[in-house]
Parts: sequence; C-alpha cells; structure tokens
Amino acid sequence: MSTTERPRILVVGGGYVGLYAARRIMKKMRYGEATVTVVDPRSYMTYQPFLPETAAGSISPRHVVVPLRRVLPGAEVLTGRVVDIDQDRKVATVEPLVGESYQLPFDYLVMALGAVSRTFPIPGLAENGIGMKGVEEAIGLRNHVLEQLDKADSTTDEDIRRKALTFVFVGGGFAGAETIGEVEDMARDAAKYYPNVKREDMRFILVDAADKILPEVGPQLGKWGLEHLQERGIEVYLNTSMKSCVDKHVVLANGLEVDASTLVWTAGVKPNPALAKFGLPLGPRGHVDTAPTLQVRGTDYIWAAGDNAQIPDLAAGEGAWCPPNAQHALRQAKVLGDNVISRLRGFPQQEYKHANKGAVAGLGLHKGVAMIVVGKAKIKVKGRLAWYMHRGYHGMAVPTWNRKIRVFADWTLGMFLKREVVSLGAIENPREEFYEAARPAPAPAVVQQPKAAETEKAGAA
Repeated sequence: MSTTERPRILVVGGGYVGLYAARRIMKKMRYGEATVTVVDPRSYMTYQPFLPETAAGSISPRHVVVPLRRVLPGAEVLTGRVVDIDQDRKVATVEPLVGESYQLPFDYLVMALGAVSRTFPIPGLAENGIGMKGVEEAIGLRNHVLEQLDKADSTTDEDIRRKALTFVFVGGGFAGAETIGEVEDMARDAAKYYPNVKREDMRFILVDAADKILPEVGPQLGKWGLEHLQERGIEVYLNTSMKSCVDKHVVLANGLEVDASTLVWTAGVKPNPALAKFGLPLGPRGHVDTAPTLQVRGTDYIWAAGDNAQIPDLAAGEGAWCPPNAQHALRQAKVLGDNVISRLRGFPQQEYKHANKGAVAGLGLHKGVAMIVVGKAKIKVKGRLAWYMHRGYHGMAVPTWNRKIRVFADWTLGMFLKREVVSLGAIENPREEFYEAARPAPAPAVVQQPKAAETEKAGAA
C-alpha cells in the first residue's frame, strides 16, 4: 500500500487508452475508493484519425484534442513525464515540465504511453521530415504547404518554384494515404486563388517500401485506392525506399531524385522507447508483453493496452496480436478499466477478445474506402459512400459529446462555406515581429576623427 490514505491508480499516458481507461475506472469505482492519477507531457489527448483532415483544414485543430482536466474532473492530472518506475517499492519518478523531479507512490499501474514515429537512420530525415503523430504537426504541415504556394506564386526563379511545389510523402498506410489525399485536395482548391500556380505545376509523390498501399482494407480496395490516387496525378512508387533527403534533395532507391520543399514521414509507428527504462517484460519489437487480461506478464498490479502493448488477439487465433488501431484501443481501455476495479475489489480478471469489424479510410473530400465485416462476410465500399462511412464512424468515435458536436459542426459548415486557404506561417515564430520592433536599435557607427597633428600636416601638404 502506498503512503496515501487511498490506493493510487497511476495511469502513465493520457492518449486514447489512458483517457478512456481513466474514465472507465472513475465511472466504475465508488466515491473515495481510490485516487486516479494521469501523467502525460501534454494536458490533452489527440484523436489521431482526424489529423489528415486537420492538415487539410476540414476540422479545426482545437476540435481534435480533448482536454484531460475537463473530461477527468475527479482525477489528478499531472503534466510531465514518468522517467523511472521502482516496481519493488511501487514508486514512480515524475519529471514535471518545470522544477525538480519527485517520487509518486502507487498501488496499481496502467501503461498507456502509446507509440512514436518509426524512423530509420536516413541522412537528412531528422532535419527535413514532418511527422503526423500530433496536432502540432498537422497544423505545421497545413501552414507549410500553403506557404509553399505563396512562395511559388511570388517568385520568378523556376528552381525555387519547382522545389516549393514538390511534395513527397513516405508511407502508404492509413496515415500516409489519407494525408496525401487530403493535402492534395487542399492544394488543388487553394490553387484557384493563385494566378501563377496551377495543379499541373504541383508534383505529389507517395513512396512505400511495400508492394501495396492501404493494407488494412484488403488488396482489392487497396488497389482501387492506388488507382484513384494515380488518377488524381499523384505519383506512387511501391517497393521503393528513400535513401537520402539532405538539404531537401530526395533520393529514392529506384533512382529518382527530386528537390522537395515538403517531406512528410508516415512510415509506421513503434512503441514509445521510454518503455525500455521501466524494467517491464518486452516483446521482440519493444511492446509490453501482455496477457489476454491486459495484465503485464509476471505482475498482478500492472496493465497495458493500445499501441505500446503486445496483446494476444483471441478472436484471430493462436499467435495473432491485436493491431494498433482505435477500434481495439477503445475496447481494450474499457476492459482494462474494469479489470483494474476487479483487482481493487479482489474479483477475477476478464480476458480481452474482439473480432475485427473492418476499417475505413478517407482519401480527400467525398473520396474513401471502407471494408466492413458482417459475420463471415466482408462488405467492400468505395467512393462517396465509403467517405460518409469514414466520417460517420470516426465522428462518433471521437471522445466526448462536446467534441463530436464540434466536429460535425465543422463538417456541416464545410458543406456551405469554401475551404479556408490562408497560411499562418508566422505561428511557428510568433514573437519574431515583436522582437524586431522591441529590440534596441544598433548603436551608430563611430567615425574615427583624425588627430590634430595629422590634420595640420595634411593642411601643410
């Protein structure tokens, strides 16, 4: 037992699993039965399936994030990082945003750190790549793309113009295909307002090391998605990797070389590397090794779920693991929350089992693919209907009715109002203009006056 009067349930991570697990625990527990503490570097949860639409301006960035303190009013929400866990003493070391680290005792632990972008040691990637894991990156990508159109419209230098209008996306899964589809849509709309920029001047390139895109929806719909993107003028290179992107000069393994001002990296995710510091049993790819009850193997007081966990997929059969998607994360969080309460009260644990219900993806306005599982049948849908299914599913899946209403309001207004195409590039350095106005003026240059003796000699001469 910790030093607190009530047992503490520590949730490490405030993402999809962390938020929903904490809400479930607080909903199920009696008043005063335990203290729920959530620790995350950000004070909000991001609904990542909406990031492509956020980058395209179809959804306001504020509407895809959920403030933790607002939706978890009875919990302790600490903005910081857990940097160490002493399992013997049941103590976590928390590093806040400012100030000294401190120790936090706990009785039950939930690991929900999620995943980070999976990258490779490619020259220039760290300096030039843009990820798509957070709302900040989606906002930055939108402003960056529109700023490139501004540059291309204003310059007379063809090399600068060509580089500004070349956009490279690496990764053909959901994140990559949806993002390039949405951004190409936005750039096509925005070009109508630039007299010197046309869609034909732009070059969109999608690169993937696999032999297909959108593997989550199956080969048939993946092929349709590939053909659809190509019909829109997007170049797709499969079985191809990126070798280098130094100084934004992109070199692909197939020999293609282009100068591209925009490089978006969406080539998969990997478990948060912080997991390696906590002494937990890990699988071969760095996930926490978790039993079907979502308990970390070898423990009876630690649970894990979502992208940072390796969970047996009982519905798929022996040797299968649950894929890292929102469909599983939501249901895992609920089972996890119930199991924490059961452990708190001395009841048996429940195993997690969920059969895949399908997948949906949007490829821009009125364009999408959907694969729905009904019994043993798989219903395949493409085009506008699939796009409606994509929006309907994720619109209802985003946490809280507050955010659902705001997202549907954004979509409804988008039916009647034109898309905003303004770039807020200055948001990257918002104080720059004020600094230029407020900084002290440079001291005037001091002109050396000749000495009196030298003046007299000059006069005599």
